[in-house]
Amino acid sequence: MALKSVIYKAQLQVADMDRHYYADHALNIACHPSETLQRMMTRVLVFALHATESLELAKGISDVDEPDLWQKDLTGAIQLWIELGQPEERRILKACGRADQVIIYAYGNNAQLWWKQIANKLARAKNLKVLQLDAETVASLEALCQRTMQIQVTIQDGEIWIRDESHAVLVTIQTLQ
Repeated sequence: MALKSVIYKAQLQVADMDRHYYADHALNIACHPSETLQRMMTRVLVFALHATESLELAKGISDVDEPDLWQKDLTGAIQLWIELGQPEERRILKACGRADQVIIYAYGNNAQLWWKQIANKLARAKNLKVLQLDAETVASLEALCQRTMQIQVTIQDGEIWIRDESHAVLVTIQTLQ
């Protein structure tokens, strides 16, 4: 018998003063059996960083043809494709061909090594942006995880805070490309 995804619910309040975006989002997050809570909470954080009314949590880890998050226009064309982790070069180039903009949020102990190995091969992808989340930040996100969550994300002058009623995490992001 196959394991089923666990559903988490998050009430996400985004106050992004840098983009002048202020909104509440009710998220139903399917956590795939092979997905860690850190990765799932990283998806929530990244959703908040790019939040719009049309941004969606995609199938990601459970479907090789979809990213972790994406934004489509009214015609179904992919405007934004967001991947987490350390995807293969081929997958990234395919995404760059399908979407107007592709953003990779690399994390983990090997993120720098992963990037050094594929950076030259991806230099021609002009619609690609690669960012690295600090390992300590990703580890701290798990403390925010509950089956039903109320999370606030505040972004001001490039400083990012994610918090619930008892924990607050300062997010550190480094630009790789």
